[in-house]
Amino acid sequence: MTVRIGVIGTGMIGEEHSRRISQQLTGGEITAVTDVNQEQAQTMVDRLSLDAKVYDNGLELIQAEHVDAVMVTSWGPTHEEYVLAAIQAGKYVFCEKPLATTAQGCRNIIDAEIEAGKRRVQVGFMRRYDSGYQLMKEAIEANRLGEPLMIHAAHRNPTVPERYVTPMAIHDTLIHELDTFRWLLNDDYATAQVIFPRKTRHAHGKVEDPQIILLETTQGVRIDVEVFVNCQYGYDIQCDVVGEEGIAHLPEPQSLTLRQAGQRSNEILQDWKKRFGEAFDVELQAFIDGAASDTVGGPSSWDGYAAAIASDACVKAQESGQIEKIEMPERPAFYA
Repeated sequence: MTVRIGVIGTGMIGEEHSRRISQQLTGGEITAVTDVNQEQAQTMVDRLSLDAKVYDNGLELIQAEHVDAVMVTSWGPTHEEYVLAAIQAGKYVFCEKPLATTAQGCRNIIDAEIEAGKRRVQVGFMRRYDSGYQLMKEAIEANRLGEPLMIHAAHRNPTVPERYVTPMAIHDTLIHELDTFRWLLNDDYATAQVIFPRKTRHAHGKVEDPQIILLETTQGVRIDVEVFVNCQYGYDIQCDVVGEEGIAHLPEPQSLTLRQAGQRSNEILQDWKKRFGEAFDVELQAFIDGAASDTVGGPSSWDGYAAAIASDACVKAQESGQIEKIEMPERPAFYA
């Protein structure tokens, strides 16, 4: 069965995903697209040589008979409306993060999914599909480290644009770590604190950079994450899980070692597309396969909700300078 996919949002990530589905992966076909910029949507169709209809809006696309599943890669504030519409239409939906821009929006999606009686949503937390993180997960679950005690992590970007402001270090950047650590540890967060070190001269006036986020889980694991989005040198993701009997270090991305001009060097990646390219492939293939077999797995609406609750607490901690509590409701049996 070929899964006919409609794409809502044809910006950078929407086109990247569409390219993967149409040129690299199996079992999926892009049959419909839409974007607030209709010209951009048509340009993507032409550039990727897609046999896809350009729709006026996302709601019309979701109702189309030749669309079996929906991929939401539009502007974050539109996600909730489109995901809810896809659930109501009985169609599987892959939603890039965030699932919704508020915790309540995520809760609305959860309630709709439970009422429909079937999981329809996969959230785009691609790090769960990265081979390095999966190795860490396997080591933790096999108890090779003993009980986890601490995590030290970093999320660094070379630069960010002027539109990137201080809360985006949480909502747009840390959000991946917030999901990944819950998944690695099978644990939820209890508290959050944000500390601002000396500001780099490379940061513009609207963003405090770097930031250090301190988290504590319900089982007492302590986590520190450095978010440094103007580090200049490259895109760098680091993670160490410290256990009672060992440490797991996230593997470095594969790169060529050069011996040249009296130096030995390795390339440092400059963007997320190369760093997590393989993870995106595995993630999207899993969604296509799930839609084809009438079941969907991966990060759920509940995971999107949990990340949103933690994210909101971290932003509150940015503003207050205090340790803020994170209160997670009980997980519904539907998402057990």
